[in-house]
Amino acid sequence: MTDQAEAPLLADDKHVNVGALAHSLGFLMRIAQLRGFDKFYKRFGETNLRPGEFSILWVIHLNPGIRQGRLAQTLNIKPAHMTKTIRRLEESSMVARHVPDADRRSVHLQLTEKGQAFVLDQQAHFFGVNDYHDSDLTPDESRQLAKLLMKYCGFTPKETT
Repeated sequence: MTDQAEAPLLADDKHVNVGALAHSLGFLMRIAQLRGFDKFYKRFGETNLRPGEFSILWVIHLNPGIRQGRLAQTLNIKPAHMTKTIRRLEESSMVARHVPDADRRSVHLQLTEKGQAFVLDQQAHFFGVNDYHDSDLTPDESRQLAKLLMKYCGFTPKETT
């Protein structure tokens, strides 16, 4: 007899029983996020873009001059992480920061010409029919999932345009 108990063999190594986790919204969203990141890197890996950065660029594109703190609040990004990400986007010449004389604590953001061109060039890949989100869902199921997630996240249709 050995000190270690032998691990039972799985009847089907392709399917692992996750039990109640299969009904846990938090677990399912985390697995979906990881799958989305994998697909993101396959599509955007050569651009040196990180997940979340296109979202930041997109919101700045839609809201030129947005305060960095408001952007962080809207996208639920911790201020320290937002500062680090904006610095990275600034170093890559995609974003310009402006500190107004009237409020030296406020940082306003806008896209540079390079950032604007990048967003316009990549938006079809990020949002369009040929986006990187391919899955086993039908187009109707994808729209339904997006609608449910918008509701769950507290976004209204006006905020998603």
